Amino acid sequence: MSEENKQEEILDDIESIGENIPEVEEAVEEDSLEKQLAAALADAAEQKNQMLRIAAEFDNYKKRMIRDKATALKYAGEPILKEVLATVDNLERAVAQSKMEGIEAEQGLSSLREGVQLTLKSLITTLEKFEVTPIKSLGEAFDPTNHEALTMEPSDTVPENHILTEFEKGYQYKDRLLRAAKVVVSAGDKK
Repeated sequence: MSEENKQEEILDDIESIGENIPEVEEAVEEDSLEKQLAAALADAAEQKNQMLRIAAEFDNYKKRMIRDKATALKYAGEPILKEVLATVDNLERAVAQSKMEGIEAEQGLSSLREGVQLTLKSLITTLEKFEVTPIKSLGEAFDPTNHEALTMEPSDTVPENHILTEFEKGYQYKDRLLRAAKVVVSAGDKK
């Protein structure tokens, strides 16, 4: 019997090993799931950090673009003003020319007139460079979108509702009205 007992003990040991195997598998599965969970949590934290960095970079980009736009708008007229400075210089030279002593008054007046004409030409060239053009008015039909009528006067030579005189030129900037021309409109014959 002792052999039978030994065999029974061996069988009992084998059964107990078999019973312990699922516990070992469950322990291995739990350990594996915990590792997977830890890895997933670490990955989620890394992705969250990346997302936060990208959001911060985008926020900085937006702020920089707003600041750059404000600066560009603030100094948008700089090229025009640089061009106008040349006209100021010419006017200053013309004024200085008129104050020179020893030059006859007529000669000084002639020099002043010539300097002012050159300055006007320079300024008109600058305006054309920036697409500012005068509106043609004299002899044209009155157009309330481009002309501001100051008064109406009778005229034998200019047809009714046409521009007789121009007090102040009108100007367009590209395709937009910059300033309407101030004009006198013909009322037609005096009859």
